[in-house]
Amino acid sequence: MSQRAEDLGIDPRYSRQLLFGPIGREGQLKLSRSRVAIVGMGALGSVLANHMVRAGAGFVRLIDRDFVEPSNLQRQMLYEEEDAWNSAPKAVAAAERLRRVNSLVEIEPHVTDLNPSNAEKLLADVDLVLDGSDNFSVRFLINDVCLKHDIPWVYGGAVSSRGTALAILPRDTPCLRCIFGQAPEQGTAETCDTAGVIGPIIHVVASFQAAEALKILVGDRQRVNRKMLHFDLWHNQMGGVDMAEARKPDCPACGENRYDYLETQIEGDTIQSMCGRDSVQIFPVSPRQLSLTEWEERWSPVGRVERTPFLLKLHLDEDRRLVLFPDGRVIVQGTEDVNTAKSLYSRFIGM
Repeated sequence: MSQRAEDLGIDPRYSRQLLFGPIGREGQLKLSRSRVAIVGMGALGSVLANHMVRAGAGFVRLIDRDFVEPSNLQRQMLYEEEDAWNSAPKAVAAAERLRRVNSLVEIEPHVTDLNPSNAEKLLADVDLVLDGSDNFSVRFLINDVCLKHDIPWVYGGAVSSRGTALAILPRDTPCLRCIFGQAPEQGTAETCDTAGVIGPIIHVVASFQAAEALKILVGDRQRVNRKMLHFDLWHNQMGGVDMAEARKPDCPACGENRYDYLETQIEGDTIQSMCGRDSVQIFPVSPRQLSLTEWEERWSPVGRVERTPFLLKLHLDEDRRLVLFPDGRVIVQGTEDVNTAKSLYSRFIGM
């Protein structure tokens, strides 16, 4: 007869996982000692964080640069209307909700953009990285950090009704650069903001990622799926491509130990058009702690200013806005033109 969770010294909320043989008591204890980082707290990240926290991972770090908007609510399951009204940072809103789900898990939110200057600090001390990001440059950066520090990670992507997922075990399976070579040029790939997305594909992809995460965290690596899975829920297509022979000896990352995306030399501020978002993000290479109170006073004569505990929003006109974060990061909304964004940044930030 199976022992109860209480008798095994484990919180009863995990009783059904204890009954599942491949996890059991030993696996649950391993989960409770595990450290997980989730990069991106949008649609995929919401599902991934829910699974990791409810399953009892001991420490979960949430990394996201963005704030909640009304268009997120259709598929990003951790957020509510109030979060969108208050422009709450996704990492903070997610952490607050998840702490009410499982107070036994340490949850650490970071409202920041993952970039070469902070990637190792945020990722190198965990046991597993889960990809909930929305662009390939970030995924290749994750790939570099995880290869350098021998950390498994699980890639996932979804757009329209299609999705893809793959577990990557450094020095064992092919890495992301073995498969894709390099990040596609900005603006050439479909995004949720250009092609749309339905909620069910998010759950399919993220649930596969979460299942692979559990296998890795409890030490059942022989059960990790070595195929890249593809789904198209609308057109009833599902399949997988065996990645056993895809590893390349001359891969710059896992073959030659060259971490191009991590070791990129950043000179000056990082400027990135956010494809499909009609926005440009400007991230200072040296983050600085700003007083939103001081900037609210400075901007008040310029236009309508909205302030939350996490950001300041300046409405320049009907279409254009500047969103300022305490670390100096700015999102220029209302344009995808980098030069226009730089001009507005220089006029109204001037630093």
